[in-house]
Amino acid sequence: MNVLIILLTFISMEGATWIIHKYVMHGFLWFLHKDHHDHSNEGIFEKNDYFFVIFAVPTIALMYFGSLKEFNYLFFIGLGIMLYGMAYFFVHDIFIHQRLRYFTNSKNPYFLALRRAHKQHHKHTGKEDGECFGFLYVPFKYFRMFFKPIKK
Repeated sequence: MNVLIILLTFISMEGATWIIHKYVMHGFLWFLHKDHHDHSNEGIFEKNDYFFVIFAVPTIALMYFGSLKEFNYLFFIGLGIMLYGMAYFFVHDIFIHQRLRYFTNSKNPYFLALRRAHKQHHKHTGKEDGECFGFLYVPFKYFRMFFKPIKK
């Protein structure tokens, strides 16, 4: 049952991420997210990196309070959120934005489509008119180039 809670939480985080990204990060907390789009920061950290802390606090609280009650469902919800956050860090910060230079030459269609969708999101430097607010779900249109037959 605990594995199911972790899995459902991880999957649910995609919807939560879309809502938070579109309405919070591109909404009233745009002042923290803006430098992620316009690269106005100086140094290796962005104001956008505060979201790591903002999302970590409730995750840690869930895991802490869940651990006090014999590792109840709160702990496993927190664990699912933490695993999603780790996936987000590795895929978004390391793979897509290359904050650490690893995985630069992927040929995997999913990862290339994911990178393309994220670039499409970043072509808008303002908080309006964005698209692709999710993280792991990639609209099919970004896969099309990989499935087109080669013309002879």
